[in-house]
Order: sequence, then C-alpha cells, then structure tokens
Amino acid sequence: MSLRLRLALFGAAVVALALVLFGLAVYGLVARSVETNQDKDLRSRAGAAVSELASTPGSALTPRPPLAPVDLHNDTDVFIEVLAPDGSPLYSTGVLNGTPPSVAASVLADATRHGASGVFVTQGDAQRGMQLRLYIRPFTAGYVVAGQSTRVPQSNLSGIVGFLIISGIPTLLAALVASWLVAGRALKPLKDVAAAADGIGRTRDFGRRLSNRPSRDEVAILASSFNRMLDELQDAYRNVGNALEAQRRFVADASHELRTPLTTIQGNAGLLAQGPPVTHDVLRAAAADIAAESERMARLVDRMLTLARADSGLQLELAPVALRPLVTEVCRQASAVHPGTAILVDAAEATVAGDQDALRQLVWILLDNALRHARSRISVRVSVDGDWVRLMVGDDGAGIAPADRDRVFERFYKADASRATATTSRTVNGAGLGLSIARWITDQHRGRIIASDGPEGGAGLFVDLPLLRGS
Repeated sequence: MSLRLRLALFGAAVVALALVLFGLAVYGLVARSVETNQDKDLRSRAGAAVSELASTPGSALTPRPPLAPVDLHNDTDVFIEVLAPDGSPLYSTGVLNGTPPSVAASVLADATRHGASGVFVTQGDAQRGMQLRLYIRPFTAGYVVAGQSTRVPQSNLSGIVGFLIISGIPTLLAALVASWLVAGRALKPLKDVAAAADGIGRTRDFGRRLSNRPSRDEVAILASSFNRMLDELQDAYRNVGNALEAQRRFVADASHELRTPLTTIQGNAGLLAQGPPVTHDVLRAAAADIAAESERMARLVDRMLTLARADSGLQLELAPVALRPLVTEVCRQASAVHPGTAILVDAAEATVAGDQDALRQLVWILLDNALRHARSRISVRVSVDGDWVRLMVGDDGAGIAPADRDRVFERFYKADASRATATTSRTVNGAGLGLSIARWITDQHRGRIIASDGPEGGAGLFVDLPLLRGS
C-alpha cells in the first residue's frame, strides 16, 4: 500500500471518526429534545383537559363510551383518558385492544402524592411495537391521563439517523478524495527528492541539486538538508577519487623507484653467481653496489611504510622535547658520517610539544636532503620568534627553483632533470619521499614547513613549531 493511499485512508478515518462523534452528539441532543417535547405536549394536553373538567359538575362524570376512539396500535396521536378516583376509566379517546389503556394503582398513588405536577410513566412492550408514554395528573373528581405512542420520538430519531447516514456518506467520500489530493500534493516534493536521488545514483551526477522552496516548511527543510548532503557527498566522492588517483600514482612511482635498485642488485648478483671470471676489484665493486642498492631499497621501503601509517591515521604522542640537544646530536652524527661537508650549528634553547623519535627523523630528513645537494657547507639554526620555534637547514648547493618549492613536498616528486644544471638547479637524487614524511611530521606537531632560499646561497628548508613555554 502506497504512502499516499495510507495518508488518504488516515484522513478519511479521522473524518469518519469526527462524523461518528458528531452524529452521536446530535443524536443525544435530538433524543433529549424529542422526549422533552413529547412530555411538554402531554403535560399541556392534560392541563387543558383538567381545565375543562374543572367546570363540569361531578355528577356529569359518568362512564360513557367515546365517540370514534382511535386504535392506539395504529394511531400516534395524543389521546386523553379520564379515570375515576378508583382508577376505572370514565372516558377515553383511544383504545388498546378494544378497551381504554389501564393505569396501575401504584402509578395513580404516585400521581396523587405529586399533586398538580403529575407524573410521567412509560408502559407497554416496545418489542411488540406498542409502548405508551403517559402523563397522569389528579384532579378533584379523579385523574386525567394524556398519552401517546413512543413510536413518535423513535420515528423522529430514525429520521435524524437516516439524515446523518445519508449526509455522512458523501462527506466521507469527499474527505477521502480531498485527503488523496492533499497527500499527493504534499508528497510530490518527496517524490522529487526520491527521483533526484535515483537519478544521482544512476548517473553519479553529484553536482545536481534540488530547487530551493520559498517556504520554510518541513519539505523545504528536507530539500535543504538533501542539498547539503549532496555537497558533502560530492566532496567525499572527489576526495575518494583524489585518494585513488594518488594511490595509483603512489604504486606506480614506488614500482618505478624499486625497479632501479632491484635491477642493479639482480645484475650484480647474476654477475657474481653465473658471470665469467672477474678480478677482485670487480667483485668488490659488485658487492658494494649490491650493499648500496639494498640500503637504498630498505630506506625507500621504510619511508613508504611511514607514509602508509600516516595515511591510515597514525597520530603521534606529543610530550615536551628540548630541541637544542636533539638537533646538536643529530648534526654530530651526520658530521661523523659525512666528514667532507661542514655542518655549522647555531641552536637556541627551545622546548616544543612533540614526539622525540619523529623530530629526530625530521632533522635527519632535512640534513639528508641538504647533504645530497650541498657543495661543502650546511648551516643548521634553531631560533625563537614569539610563540614559535624555527628550525632552518640550509646548504650552499644549487637551490630550489621557485616553481618547485611547493611541489618538493609531494610524494615521489622530483625536479625536471632536463632543466637541472650544476649551478642553477638541484640535482635529481633520492626517491622523493623524505620531504613528504617531513611535512607529515610537521603537520602532526601543528606546525608548517616551507622551502625557500637559504643563508648559504642554496636551498633553505624552514620548519616552524609551536613553542612550549615553561609553567
């Protein structure tokens, strides 16, 4: 069953319930009114009869047959009956089964107690179709009884019930039709939303939007919420597409970077295992190439794993770290490994909230990048500027072209080797992952990293981290 039909039936059911309650109320009011009117009529007719009898001498009240009495089985008019003090009928304008209707002695006694106000009583068998409503009032020479069949109010009530039923049926049908039309009009925007959602699902056109409604009803709020959801969905779909593209690019670049050391290792291993006899120097050179390429491949895999953990949502645990001793120690280790390059350190005392191992890796990446491109000298500085600590690593190499300064932090990005010269650009070395890791570490420490000109004439990498002040 459709929602529109259910709403239409619900509306019709509400109207039907209202009609039933209205009909019951009207029936109750009319029933009371009909009974009250009948009692008023009987009281009035009895009063008129008592007034006439009051002027009649008592000797004249003798039993006598009525002229053309009506049969109460068939007639519903009001009849008048006069009873003697003992309850015997003296005169009656109506007969029941050929005799005037009788009144029980207990009812007459009750009427005597009430006096001029009289009493009402209903007697007879309604199931047999003969029930009378009687009003008994005493007077000086007996009792006056005014009566009428109860079929009169019942007939009036039956007419009211028929009218309510006859008028209720078209009203109910009209309510059903109106509910159907109103439900269709109210549900049309929902059908538009469903059609739009279905169309977007089939065509993946996340730029499609529902038209804005001028009103601020629930449907307008739904359309606005649906458009906001489409905005979020479009952004998410775009982000997923960018992520998949980056992943494909990452896999392709990683395969390319791993292919070079693997090719070198395979060639030298084949030379050692199956090649012709070679001199000792050639053997040492082949073994050295294998070791160097293995180390390079291990470093590449390690950095790829670091980036994979970053992509999976790895969060660093931050704690107070003194930056000066950390930078000094890493520079000392780098000087021992590369004695041919001078590393000048000028570090101020500064404490940051960070991960010590990640910060150590950050400094090593910056130094490794500078060592690959420096001619003879590298400068490392740690300075404090307001609420920030700046770590700078600069070299005296060829520098970074302005067009490449933002892209050097992308994964596997390298400057165009065809434009590199010995004096104007940096050489194309490494796998292009180190600075990507450096940017991720900096982001984890709520800082920033930029590439620019360094104080030594070559490239300069600047890392700004929030200063952690002592309490």
